[in-house]
Amino acid sequence: MKRWTLILLGSAAVLLVPWMVVLAPTLPASTRVHNWSLAWIGLDVLMATGCAATALLGLRGDSRARLTASATASVAILDAWFDITTTQAGTAFAQALACAVAEAGLACACVFLALSKGRGHGIRE
Repeated sequence: MKRWTLILLGSAAVLLVPWMVVLAPTLPASTRVHNWSLAWIGLDVLMATGCAATALLGLRGDSRARLTASATASVAILDAWFDITTTQAGTAFAQALACAVAEAGLACACVFLALSKGRGHGIRE
């Protein structure tokens, strides 16, 4: 089952390439977005929840903290990406870059935790 799952993931990666080639010239350069603040707050809620879950599980020595750390790293990188790519030039862009640096630091800490072996069954040292 694991082998077929990996083959499916590899196939998805290959199929996404032509999809991106189609999207690149056909997507509009800009668009009006509804629920903009909800989308951004949602990313921050996911990041905060991931940090809290990772901290609680990690402090309990629960190995599932690696999973929440991995997911939280992904959310932090996505948040940084959208901060940078949706912000106009100027002060707002400088602020987005500063936030992206902080989110990259958070992502690195989460990746470290996700990959750490720790002692026993958890990630606590």
